[in-house]
Amino acid sequence: MKYEKLVRDKIPEIIKADGREAKTRILNDEEYLTELEKKLREECAEVLAERGEHRIEELADVMEVVKALAEAQGSSMAAVENAREKKAKRRGGFAQKIFLIESD
Repeated sequence: MKYEKLVRDKIPEIIKADGREAKTRILNDEEYLTELEKKLREECAEVLAERGEHRIEELADVMEVVKALAEAQGSSMAAVENAREKKAKRRGGFAQKIFLIESD
């Protein structure tokens, strides 16, 4: 089977433990960022396709990709969370379920 995509670190071990062979290569930094962006799109699509308990796993996958993106850019999840908190203080969150219909 051809995959040609970024996978979690332990996937080659899991494939090998299943008695199969995995052909891999290590990405350079530019390729890594590109593949992380693709992975984020993939994981977000999976979140949108799921409901219930399985959606939580997909949300966890999105967070893992966000963490990797932050670290690949020399930052951290703590910095992402800090930015989220600052923005929430300035503009609020989504807890009130406000749906904007129109503005002039």
